[in-house]
Amino acid sequence: MAKLEVGDPAPPFTLTAADGSEVSLSDFAGRRVIVYFYPAAMTPGCTKQACDFRDSLDALRAEGFAVLGVSPDQPAKLAKFVERDAITFPLLSDPEREVLESYGAWGEKKLYGKVVVGVIRSTVVVDADGKVELAKYNVKATGHVASLRKTLGV
Repeated sequence: MAKLEVGDPAPPFTLTAADGSEVSLSDFAGRRVIVYFYPAAMTPGCTKQACDFRDSLDALRAEGFAVLGVSPDQPAKLAKFVERDAITFPLLSDPEREVLESYGAWGEKKLYGKVVVGVIRSTVVVDADGKVELAKYNVKATGHVASLRKTLGV
């Protein structure tokens, strides 16, 4: 799937959250939403990134942002992640990878020098009108949230 570009309409979605509820992008209509895609709950890099978002959440919310994390993990694994690391924003399950693909966050990537197919660590900011405001692909887990905050002026 092609990567999203600034100005593209953000693909709509409804996914199951760690707590079993259904969360839709449309639930956040009129707000700016940071949707970030990560490979696997409870792995070192994904934990670092989730905790960075958690620790920045008050500042992001103060500027009107909501945060959603999306991975192919099942809700039960996400629930363990939420509990273990006190994650305070929705983590969403996309085991069929439909949302990952529609956002350009699934495909070939290099892992330890080999080309593999999997989740491309990515962040898409959706504006209040449902359009892509920012799309970053192949981001690093460490330092990404700080960089994103700087870019967004938060």
